[in-house]
Amino acid sequence: MTSVDLKAELECSVCQKMYTNPVMLRCGHNFCRNCIDRLLDTQQSGSYSCPECKNKTFKSRPALQRNRKLHNIVEKFRSSKLARKKSGDLHKVKKLNEASGKKKKKMGDDLQKLRAKIEKMEEQAQSLKEHRRNVEEKATGDTKRVKDVFKDIRRWLEDLEKRVVREISGKASQVTLSVLDRIQKLEKIKEELSKKIRQIEKLCNMTDPLTVLQESDTGDLCDTEDGDNEDRERHEKLLHDGGGLDMTRILTEVNITFYIQGAADILLDGNTAHNELQISGDRKTVSWSEIKLNHPKTPQRFTDYLLVLSSQSFKSGQHYWDVDVKESNWWRVGMCYPSIDRKVLQAGLGMTNKSWGLIRSISKYSVRHDSKETPLSTNLSSNRVRIYLDYEAGRISFYDLCDPIQHLHTFTTTFTEPLHAGLCVWRGCIKICGGES
Repeated sequence: MTSVDLKAELECSVCQKMYTNPVMLRCGHNFCRNCIDRLLDTQQSGSYSCPECKNKTFKSRPALQRNRKLHNIVEKFRSSKLARKKSGDLHKVKKLNEASGKKKKKMGDDLQKLRAKIEKMEEQAQSLKEHRRNVEEKATGDTKRVKDVFKDIRRWLEDLEKRVVREISGKASQVTLSVLDRIQKLEKIKEELSKKIRQIEKLCNMTDPLTVLQESDTGDLCDTEDGDNEDRERHEKLLHDGGGLDMTRILTEVNITFYIQGAADILLDGNTAHNELQISGDRKTVSWSEIKLNHPKTPQRFTDYLLVLSSQSFKSGQHYWDVDVKESNWWRVGMCYPSIDRKVLQAGLGMTNKSWGLIRSISKYSVRHDSKETPLSTNLSSNRVRIYLDYEAGRISFYDLCDPIQHLHTFTTTFTEPLHAGLCVWRGCIKICGGES
């Protein structure tokens, strides 16, 4: 018999629960004492009956006999059931603990992963903040540089406009004075011609042939015609040429201003520096040394001429770079091909067809290319010079960075190699300005 079947045999038919203090009627049926007492209380005397065998009645209230054996069986069943329940609960507790432990371990692993993700996100957020700060700082710097450039452009254009207007006004005044002078001469000639005309008309009306023949010849009346034509052509040429203005130069200066986006970041190449030239740590300044510095021997180094080149080369586009020259009275700046000879004295800036240079020697200024030197008509009025390159147009130009900027000279050619910036100094130092380093 299974425990389920046994449990059914041990249940009271009145309360449908296991017997509590079981008692037995004379008919042999068992009930809980309290259950049968309450039931008998509801019945009338002479009609007492058993709940299970209802057709049998008792004249008097039936006596209740305690069923000890059934009581013992019920108690044992209850004890074994309780033991099984406790045992089952213990197995469940163990399983719950194991499941809880596994869950906690998984939660611990998840917690570590989440913390790692949070840490990574914080690092990414910090990196993004730094990136944003760098972008903002760069934008601020770029904005300032752009504003400075356009401020210089506006100021330069205003100065150029004033200068051109002055030149136009001056040339116009020159032409006007010349024309007025010529008009006065023409009026005087016209008066003389009118006088001659009246004289000739008078002679033509004379009847005395001897008087007519004695008058001087009138062939000199047309002597001024060639002079008149020459003056007219000269005036027309002055007016046609804009009063003598160099419009090509003016437009070139305007174009240069708008081409320029920022100074090229020129760095000097120490491997090219002559042994009497010292390069600064930021590779922007070159100084002359009274003693030889014994630089390491390299194929690129200049051995006889005091020259150092830039590490960058330019083979396209428009670029410019500025040099502060106030610390020296003897220097050369310019550009050259990388194939320039580095072992002979005669290969300095401007001394061959592979280089172009602006030169200061004490108080004299000139430009040189292929050993052809051209003195400048004016000296520098500032401490800075600008070298401007338009590779495709084949132009290298030099400017004095005074206020306003002054064009000094432009070399025009067709470039056949990349170009390097070149600096030469004897006594003192010169320094590259601008760039991003």
